[in-house]
Amino acid sequence: MSAASLKVTTEARPSSRLAVTVTVPAERSKASYEDAIKSLSRTINLPGFRKGKVPRTVVVQQLGVVRIKASALESLVDGAWREAIQQESLEPISQPELSGGFDGLLDSFKPGEEFTVTLEADVSPTPKLKSTKGLKAEYEPVSYDEAKVEEMIEDSRKQLATVVPVEGRAAAKGDIAVLGFKGSYSDDGTEIEGGSAESMDVDLEHGRMIPGFIEGVIGMNIGDKATVACQFPDDYPKEDARGRKADFDIELKDLKTRELPALDDAFAKQAGEKDTLKELRSDLEQRLKDDAERRQTSNRRDALVAALVDQLEVELPEALIQQESRNLVEQTAAQFAQQGMDVKSLFTQDLVRNLMQNARPEAEERLRRSFALTALAEKESITVDDKAVEAKLDEVKKEISADAKIDPERLRQAVMDDLIQDQLMSWLEENSTVTEKIVTEKADDTESKPAAKTKPAAKKAAAKSKSKADAES
Repeated sequence: MSAASLKVTTEARPSSRLAVTVTVPAERSKASYEDAIKSLSRTINLPGFRKGKVPRTVVVQQLGVVRIKASALESLVDGAWREAIQQESLEPISQPELSGGFDGLLDSFKPGEEFTVTLEADVSPTPKLKSTKGLKAEYEPVSYDEAKVEEMIEDSRKQLATVVPVEGRAAAKGDIAVLGFKGSYSDDGTEIEGGSAESMDVDLEHGRMIPGFIEGVIGMNIGDKATVACQFPDDYPKEDARGRKADFDIELKDLKTRELPALDDAFAKQAGEKDTLKELRSDLEQRLKDDAERRQTSNRRDALVAALVDQLEVELPEALIQQESRNLVEQTAAQFAQQGMDVKSLFTQDLVRNLMQNARPEAEERLRRSFALTALAEKESITVDDKAVEAKLDEVKKEISADAKIDPERLRQAVMDDLIQDQLMSWLEENSTVTEKIVTEKADDTESKPAAKTKPAAKKAAAKSKSKADAES
């Protein structure tokens, strides 16, 4: 029976789903039932019959009508779906789901009679923009702060400092204390899980441990013992510890401090591979200026796209949301793997499920941004010139190692995506009003500043993370 004989109707459903109703002719349902008997007969082994030669009546008796009908129906539904989407030129992006379920359809299925089946699947949405011109966007400005240069230099000095023992004085802020400690909750006296150590190096910097701990150590001398009262923050990761008071029995076993290198040309060579301290300061200043400019450009673009998204009308299909959430989780896993973590053991099914759920809002936002820009390109006929693509490709290829294995098609697509992105943002800049947001409080952007020297900074960050994790686990 040809696909043209199928009666197909479609109906749009919410969330960019499409219901496809297919009416299968009577002769086709009968043929499918007979084919199921023949196919299943090849699987039966009965004494006195050669395999595949079991009589029809015996096959039906042995297998039962329900099993045969189920096999015939599965084949019919699968074939009807494939032929329907081809006949109607449909492009589903998810597997179809039977309306009413398989069991209900099986009960009503009668071989040799016409039957109707409805399947639903997600389809790509058609995004629309209410407006593209005259948008108003407000972004947060990012300015260069020259004080950050000295902060970065001091950070590098700490990273390159020599650790030496302390003698003849009490513990002070900035020291490294070697502590033995044991903690218990003040309300019931129970021991704090992970709240004890025989000997652990602790940086005496405020904010490194729970409130009260560092403050209690400062002023102690080597060999001193003390009970320090602390309190867990209300947003502490472990729920059962949040807001609770605790007592820590602490012994200061040893004390060390950092001797900072002198601010001279030798330090400049070690910290930033520059010949002079003046060159190091100049390099850091330029990097901070470039970083501020990049972040401000990013803020402007984000504000423009957010204003465009406000004009977007689209229903996001579940299949795309799930796929985008999965992409975000895979990116997280890849980052963990690069840090040397065992992703296979870490990413359990429960964790992946939670990560997928947590990633959903970001996934939806990314999809809306993508659809908004796609709709803008289509509505305003914004395209990339082939000559521009070729020129950019030549430029990119010069920067790629000759030994690198790069897929030419993927490289070309990446170049095209970057160019169209630039075109779209330029168009938005020209056709929108962008103003600076009035910032009443200066944002702390220390996390985004570039490091003076990559390797010491990375090692220091890793050491800090491990120390904090050990202390707060």
